[in-house]
Amino acid sequence: MSSSGHAQTSNSSAIRALQMELRSLQSQPVEGFTVTCDDDNMFKWTVGIFGPPGTLYQGGYFKAHLKFPTNYPYSPPTMRFIHSVWHPNVYENGDTCISILHPPVDDPHSGERWNPTQSVRTVLLSVISLLNEPNTSSPANVDASVMYRKYKDYGDQEYATVIRKQVDKSKEEARKDNVVVPETIDEYVVKAKPKLGNESNDVIDLDEDYYDYEDDDTDEEGDYGGDDEEDSGQGDDES
Repeated sequence: MSSSGHAQTSNSSAIRALQMELRSLQSQPVEGFTVTCDDDNMFKWTVGIFGPPGTLYQGGYFKAHLKFPTNYPYSPPTMRFIHSVWHPNVYENGDTCISILHPPVDDPHSGERWNPTQSVRTVLLSVISLLNEPNTSSPANVDASVMYRKYKDYGDQEYATVIRKQVDKSKEEARKDNVVVPETIDEYVVKAKPKLGNESNDVIDLDEDYYDYEDDDTDEEGDYGGDDEEDSGQGDDES
């Protein structure tokens, strides 16, 4: 197969996988998130993250972009917050630093990284867990990490004050988007839509015939869909 033909196959396979994941998330939503896709670009999604009740982020509405490579799911997406988020595991440019978004490497001691069995759902669940329990062992934002440790260990309220200000500011964005942010557990917990009798489970088949990938291509980092070429700011450090 020619390189151009192989690229088209990879591209269409990634689109099909993303379409299946999007349908799955719409029928079986993840608590605390809204997910939409650009009408003309399946490789760029917009995520709305609701701050979990009972945490510093309660009542917050934080938007981020997910960008997918053309060889997804063999390479991970990138996730960047649209507006400033003060958090130990978020870079100043908004890039999210979590281990499963790091590209896979042939190193058994590299720790948890992306693999093709991961999905948007697992990424979103990891992000909500990170909001509640930041990883300060290898922070993306050192100043935020130090401030968080003072808050957790000594009760210093500077970190809490910064987060509450960001939550208040994010509510303005929610009003612009006509989004009602859940404030209670009952509002936060979403109800899955019942499946129809003829509706199949949206399970992605990772069989090689389905994706039509050659072995030497699955280890390469894919190109990311979308028009803008932004630096991710992500390193190889585990977070």
